[in-house]
Amino acid sequence: MESAYDGRQIVGMDLHRRRSVLVRMTEDGRRLGTARITNSPQELRAQIARAGKSPKVVLEATYGWYWAADTLAAAGAEVHLAHPLGVKAFACRRVKNELDARDLADLLRMGRLPEAWIAPLPVRELRELTRYRAKLVSLRTSCKDQVHAVLAKSGIPVTRSDIFGPGAGSGWTGCRCRSPTPARSPRCGR
Repeated sequence: MESAYDGRQIVGMDLHRRRSVLVRMTEDGRRLGTARITNSPQELRAQIARAGKSPKVVLEATYGWYWAADTLAAAGAEVHLAHPLGVKAFACRRVKNELDARDLADLLRMGRLPEAWIAPLPVRELRELTRYRAKLVSLRTSCKDQVHAVLAKSGIPVTRSDIFGPGAGSGWTGCRCRSPTPARSPRCGR
């Protein structure tokens, strides 16, 4: 369904990992068209170009929304990010794609969209670095905890407050740890 329309268009986008659905409509709610795309900046740019000059576009703040919001903004769209908890009422439906995109566009068109803040690129980059560092620190802590567990299971006393600090390696020279789990012999037929 394609219709000619010269006014400002409202676009609802239901973003998924591989594919997305875009629904274009007029400011009074008349549907102009629906497009299903494979997620890529090129396909998104091509579809949003059909929405005319500076369309209002809404997408939900779900997994991987950064690239879509950046592509839309670079294409001249006014991007709005729907807060997932605010649009949770739509989650009870089984078949969603096109209906979700249409509902998001309707909420934006009527001024009832629960919006989330779109952080500027430098803030998003800093957030990503902070999340990544936190994940690495958590991984380091987990590895240290595992070393402590192996030492405890082997009956090796820990005499330092920080066994991983400077000079700690020299205290372990010649230390022999038993296997923390008993050796298992392979069984026949398994």
